[in-house]
Amino acid sequence: MNPVATTSKNKPPRSLKSDRRQPPKKSKVNNKGLYLRAVKDAFVKLNPKYAIKNPVMFLVWVGTIITLLVTIDPYLFGQVSGENLQRFNGLITGILFFTVWFANFAEAVAEGRGKAQADALRSTKSETLARKLSPDGSITEVPSTSLRQSDTVYVVAGDIIPADGEVIMGVASVDESAITGESAPVLKESGSDVASSVTGGTRIISDELIIRITADPGKGFIDRMIALVEGAERSKTPNEIALTVLLAVLSLVFLFVVVTLPAIAFYVKSSISVPILIALLVALIPTTIGGLLSAIGIAGMDRVAQFNVIATSGRAVEACGDVNTLVLDKTGTITLGNRLAEEFIPINGHSIEEIASVALAASVFDDTPEGKSIVRLAEKFGAKVEFDRNQSEPVDFSAKTRMSGTNLPGGYQARKGAVRAILGFVRSRNGQDSPELNAAYEQVSHQGGTPLAVCLDREIYGIIYLKDIVKPGIRERFDQLRRMGVRTIMLTGDNRITASVIATEAGVDDFIAEATPEDKIYVIQSEQAKGKLVAMTGDGTNDAPALAQANIGVAMNTGTQAAKEAANMVDLDSDPTKLIDIVSIGKQLLITRGALTTFSLANDIAKYFAIIPVLFATANLQSLNIMKLTSINSAILSALIYNALIIPALIPLALRGVKFRPLTANQLLQRNILIYGLGGVIAPFIAIKLIDMLITVVGLA
Repeated sequence: MNPVATTSKNKPPRSLKSDRRQPPKKSKVNNKGLYLRAVKDAFVKLNPKYAIKNPVMFLVWVGTIITLLVTIDPYLFGQVSGENLQRFNGLITGILFFTVWFANFAEAVAEGRGKAQADALRSTKSETLARKLSPDGSITEVPSTSLRQSDTVYVVAGDIIPADGEVIMGVASVDESAITGESAPVLKESGSDVASSVTGGTRIISDELIIRITADPGKGFIDRMIALVEGAERSKTPNEIALTVLLAVLSLVFLFVVVTLPAIAFYVKSSISVPILIALLVALIPTTIGGLLSAIGIAGMDRVAQFNVIATSGRAVEACGDVNTLVLDKTGTITLGNRLAEEFIPINGHSIEEIASVALAASVFDDTPEGKSIVRLAEKFGAKVEFDRNQSEPVDFSAKTRMSGTNLPGGYQARKGAVRAILGFVRSRNGQDSPELNAAYEQVSHQGGTPLAVCLDREIYGIIYLKDIVKPGIRERFDQLRRMGVRTIMLTGDNRITASVIATEAGVDDFIAEATPEDKIYVIQSEQAKGKLVAMTGDGTNDAPALAQANIGVAMNTGTQAAKEAANMVDLDSDPTKLIDIVSIGKQLLITRGALTTFSLANDIAKYFAIIPVLFATANLQSLNIMKLTSINSAILSALIYNALIIPALIPLALRGVKFRPLTANQLLQRNILIYGLGGVIAPFIAIKLIDMLITVVGLA
């Protein structure tokens, strides 16, 4: 292809070649560097403007400041009795400080993973020279950062594609490993609904393309990826906000409880110092989930990113966990997608050779894998192209006509397509139905194949049997979703009999046969009207309205720009079945948050019954000290140490997530109460007693 008449003045200079480079391969995250950066960031997050965003941990932060002041001046709030007050107050201050720092560290580690991915993506971006095409056909070299939407550029083998765009002329191989991690090149061509979109920062490795730019500087796909995985645009999800409010209310309740303790202590002729009150408050408020809440949400987005899926927000990931209905295309999602011609079934007295010749004529311009397989099968039966291609006109397939073919020299019309579409075509030319057609149609449909009718003008020659294979293991995955309460609906353009066979084999709950693009929106709206949250995948421009309508829309990276912009997730691997994994990750996020919340609240209950009785032991109420803790000071320090250490102990679980199991909501609730509720009650009693014994031996209290 030579899109313009290039003169010597607009040939690219040698300096342009020096800007070409290999995109870096994805590498494993450097854990040592990640943790070192998290240690530093944890100190930065001690800044009040960051700390105040987490109400629970901010309360601990304020308590740390107060106990620090009391450490400096033990009598700041009046006379108190006791020995080694400064040492005891200093120990409380140190433990409270590390409680806040551990919570910051958990969040910083989760954010660090995203920043590492962002750094890798950022390294793929650089300002390069681009060949901008002017309306008169001349080429001007401009910096890639100066390109704007609707500009047109010319790229050749070895060039870095300067910005996101759509191919408007040419066919070329593009290396997209910079964003997908896959080294295999991807074919990009103009006029394709799913292979014309290109991403800035990827590299063209063969041939040449003319690209229309679709994104202004700083708004391209990689720019959005960097912002999202780095967390710059992360905002709290509705569930996080609701849980944060709940934790804040619980903290306020415990604050009122602690404030009333001095009056109770005075009544029973006991006394409680300010540091002990603060320590007691911190031990009782839900600091565990408060410290890990942000890390859980960030880690959920990170797990999605590890699946090579970019989510537009944490809200989208979280919503996946609440999905009730999955709307899935059959081809490429439930089946392997490479439907191939398996057999010709002639009817109306025609021979296999005759149907092969007509099928070849109808498919000679069909470059899809399906069309090429029909050509190969026809050639096996000796069919040949015996007409002038240059005087023939291809008729492309469309969702409305549901057929394709060739207008042959002499006015003849060869068509192949859905049986009803071909029947309508034949009837419009005064042709007649055939009882044999229905028999052949049902024969193929009952085998789970797709029947295509073949005709020449008003005469139907027979049926092409297209064979499609259900993906291995897909039935088991749908069974898992069903156990989680997720309903699956298959959409297919196949006839109802074929769709029923495939649906039964795959194990989906429902199906829509002979579906059109409008049917997708109708199905989604119908499910949403029942109060369901719906997820679906798509890649074409005609999928964009449905992707926008769905609660979760996952666009394929090979899809059009319109599909990517309408969706709230983009799958870099362009694997439609990944939607099932995304739903599992969303549910795992909710399960993890629920499990750790249950554990944290159970901890608070246990610590309440472990510590409160000790406070009144000096008032001849020793019988309340059921754990036989050594003293008030050792009990307080033991509870605080456990409270601080449980946060880093649970960081791996928060980042990795609770192991996902396909259970119903009630089953998950029962499991959480049994494991994390009961465990959250037992663990503090054991740990606080052991720490108390250690403190007594060491002599800290």
